[in-house]
Amino acid sequence: MLSKGLIIFRQLLCYNILMTKSRIFFILSLSFISGIFGRSFFGINLAFFHFLILAAIIVLAVFYKNKIIAVVSFGIIFFVFGAWLVDRKLENINNQNLDGKEISEKVIVAKDPIAKDKYQNVIVKSKNRMKILLNANLYDKLNYGDELNLKCALKIPDNKTEDFNYKMYLAKDGIFYLCQDAEYEKTGENKGNRIYLAILKLKNKLSENISEVIPEPEAALANGLIFGGNSQLSKDVADNFSKTGLSHIVAVSGFNVTIIAEYLMLLGIFLGLWRKQAFWFAAGGIFLFVLAVGFPSSAVRAGVMGSLLLWAMKNGRLANSRSAIIFAAAVMLFINPLLLRWDVGFQLSFLATLGIVEFSPFWEKYFFQKIGGRIFLENIILTLSATVFVIPIIMYNFHSLSLISLLANALVLPIIPLAMSLVFATSVLGLIWQTVSLPLAWVTFLPLKYIIETVNYLASLKWASMTVENFNIGWLIVWYTILFFGLFFIKSKMKKSQLKIVNGN
Repeated sequence: MLSKGLIIFRQLLCYNILMTKSRIFFILSLSFISGIFGRSFFGINLAFFHFLILAAIIVLAVFYKNKIIAVVSFGIIFFVFGAWLVDRKLENINNQNLDGKEISEKVIVAKDPIAKDKYQNVIVKSKNRMKILLNANLYDKLNYGDELNLKCALKIPDNKTEDFNYKMYLAKDGIFYLCQDAEYEKTGENKGNRIYLAILKLKNKLSENISEVIPEPEAALANGLIFGGNSQLSKDVADNFSKTGLSHIVAVSGFNVTIIAEYLMLLGIFLGLWRKQAFWFAAGGIFLFVLAVGFPSSAVRAGVMGSLLLWAMKNGRLANSRSAIIFAAAVMLFINPLLLRWDVGFQLSFLATLGIVEFSPFWEKYFFQKIGGRIFLENIILTLSATVFVIPIIMYNFHSLSLISLLANALVLPIIPLAMSLVFATSVLGLIWQTVSLPLAWVTFLPLKYIIETVNYLASLKWASMTVENFNIGWLIVWYTILFFGLFFIKSKMKKSQLKIVNGN
């Protein structure tokens, strides 16, 4: 008994020593995210939170000298804090009491409208900074910063289907009401932020330049690659991108930004830049991308994740940058805790980046290191790493699974950096002299045509995708639990092999 006690004591002492600042930082960030996850998906009673926080404070007060117990106690406190933030947000949403109220006041268009089939979605902001969504006439030319004299009845959004929580989808962006039977009259322009107005005008001009010199549907793809979104693609082409698992290349999420960031880094190195110079080259590319799409919150979040990936690659610490990614996610969720459950873009941004960081070293070491053409195979490594982490999110949210995604990504992703560079150059050259941009537009057309033809062909295969039913939160937890233990086993095996090399065995 005494010897066992000594062993346990030594183990605890060892864990105390191994409790570095970075590890403590990681544990607390993960605890905070876990609290947000718990309250977002499960209706946990507040009394349970009160019990947890009280128990943690008492244990901390008694055993504050023990580093492990202190970290566990603070972890519980951070868990409860995350859950409390979500609970406060949900309570605020449930307490909205203006349903059915008639309003008549001047509002400002808070975002560039998004065109739909028969109308355009317009988000407006009232004088008390309340955001309202209205469906405006498709042919009314409305832009960010326009002043409207609005009259309508406010309505809390309804969830039209069980699979999609439309109310929370809007609430995560601070939109709590729809505008029914809206009557509006444009009474002014350029009332928004002047810097943002200038950015949007530049973005719209660049988009027009693309549409004027590149035919459809390639022009729609070009705009999607640079500015994000597939609204300009026809329904058939957009569905084909979804079937082949390539929707991420025309979506402002971390699933495309992280991959683009990696390729920009490789491109910089290929052009002869040092690793640090290539980092700034790629970081500048990400900033231009976020700038071009008008700094929406989704692009900013994706840009942060992409920049963290670049930072890890610059310092040769791709496998050790987990803490930075977890902390970045924790900061984003502190600002808006509703993102974790109700923003698929955030989920893809976070998990794709984490997947690349966690799995890329494994694929590279055990599968691709012995194969030639390493740079060509980088896209397969990235796709595998990201896909393992995002597949359950896609099945949970969209109830579909692309069986051809890996092949499609392998065939298309190497072309994306070239296509984006040519599209961007064509659009910028059009600002100077559109006639001169025409020869470059024909060159730009070729990779765009290749992407669309490849997507259409792969999507036509009968086994390209399948419908996934009943993939609920339980299966989601099972998937990531298995993934966690799988990663633990892989990393343990990699550490053992490294120790053998160091010891000369």
